[in-house]
Parts: sequence; structure tokens; C-alpha cells
Amino acid sequence: MPEPKGWYGFDLDGTTAIYTVWQGPEHIGEPIPNTIEIIKRLLNQGQHVKIFTARVWSGYGPEVIETATKTIKAWCLKNIGVELEVTSEKDGYLIEFYDDRCIPVEYNTGKLLDTQRYI
Repeated sequence: MPEPKGWYGFDLDGTTAIYTVWQGPEHIGEPIPNTIEIIKRLLNQGQHVKIFTARVWSGYGPEVIETATKTIKAWCLKNIGVELEVTSEKDGYLIEFYDDRCIPVEYNTGKLLDTQRYI
């Protein structure tokens, strides 16, 4: 069996789509052009891209997950041109993760790279 290809993860709310306030599971904000450009560039290079979002967290139950997944895939088709895989889990094949809540840490040192965001 071939090994799975690595993938790039993009948070949805606040990173890939504009987010201001929760308006329900079937509402997703307008696309963020800079992020959409990065996603399209990766796709054009043949990379595997996923939407990584808590909207499909397993604790919500199957009905919520199904509704959220359908909504996100339709949003991706409209705004990116393809339906992207949707997940709330990372695995060992994750190459990079793009997220508005992330604080970057230097590999294998624990050194914070953006000390202005550190509490």
C-alpha cells in the first residue's frame, strides 16, 4: 500500500474566510483573498490541501458534522473552484498549518518566533 501524500491545512474561520461573530453552522464568511491565493497556488503545484476546522469536531455528533462538511465543501467549490477535504484532526502527514490563532515556535527548541503575541 502506498504511503499517503502529505497535506497542507488551512483553518476556516478567520484564516480562509472572514469571521466576525457566529451566525450558525450554515454561514461562512467571505473568502480572504490572500489565503485563497495561497491555497490555489498549492493546488496548482499538485499539493493536497484540507480545510482544518473545529466545525467538524467529533464531539458535535454526526448530524452537525455532516451539515458542516457539506456547507464547507460547497463554499470551497464556490470560492476556490474545488471541494476540499474537511477535517478537525491532524496526523503525521501534515506539512504546514495556517491558522489565525497559532503562535509560531522554532522547530525542536520551543523558542517563540513571534514574541509580541506571547502573553
